[in-house]
Amino acid sequence: MNRREANSRAAMLSAGVDAPVFAEPWQAEAFAMTVALHDKGLFSWSEWAEALSAEVKKPGAASDGHDYYEHWLAALEKVLSAKGVAGKGDVDALAAAWERAAHVTPHGKPILLENDPGPTEGRGGPTG
Repeated sequence: MNRREANSRAAMLSAGVDAPVFAEPWQAEAFAMTVALHDKGLFSWSEWAEALSAEVKKPGAASDGHDYYEHWLAALEKVLSAKGVAGKGDVDALAAAWERAAHVTPHGKPILLENDPGPTEGRGGPTG
């Protein structure tokens, strides 16, 4: 290997050092929740690997892996359901509450679950 090749390889290695590990904050949060739930003893790593592997192997998964954390989240939801911690309905209801809270939160302000105005069904629309 000559000096030019060595410098090129070193540049490729160092370029990845400053790159973010997660593309979006929710990915880091899903990762952290999974680690915390494992640390609490909710599931073993082999159970987790099996659940994640099943999701990643599903038809339609991106060959470049850009949807990896979507599969991660789906696997986490299934593990939570299988362990009786939170069923799909519970997860969907909480996701909807966060979505509603996001819609009423002014731009640039933190989204807080307590700002969820609640479901609008039967109340005449989003303003009540």
